[in-house]
Amino acid sequence: MSTEDIKLPDHVFPTANGEINLSEVPSAWLVLYFYPKDSTPGCTTQALEFTELKDQFDAMGATVVGISRDSVKSHQNFTTKQELQIELVSDADEILCKHFDVIKEKNMYGKKVMGIERSTFLFHNNQLMKSYRKVTAAGHAAQVLDDIHTMSEVE
Repeated sequence: MSTEDIKLPDHVFPTANGEINLSEVPSAWLVLYFYPKDSTPGCTTQALEFTELKDQFDAMGATVVGISRDSVKSHQNFTTKQELQIELVSDADEILCKHFDVIKEKNMYGKKVMGIERSTFLFHNNQLMKSYRKVTAAGHAAQVLDDIHTMSEVE
């Protein structure tokens, strides 16, 4: 599936704070970022940076949603411990991971494993505007925010 063909699934997913249907998020911009695992160094950095910039994302009419295969309970613990201000979706069944093709073979301590490749998808009015693959956690939130600013100026 080419990136341009990716649509938001009309499906309800469990989050740390309840449920969400990504195709019904009311904000103009939707940032979906996939990350490997709660409470790991890179994933914590990324979540904290999105939380730090939440007011600026809000000001641009953007909702930020983090997605991993972790359980709702894990997301709740991660959110509480790090005081996160963003929504975290539990994709334990890998519905979203498969939909967005983010499960990739990785090399972990010499072993080949299947895991989430850190990726982000930026939607505007339910239309995919940009996808980011093989993301570096540090600084990524600011990059996405800059891209929203740039794209908003073009509108």
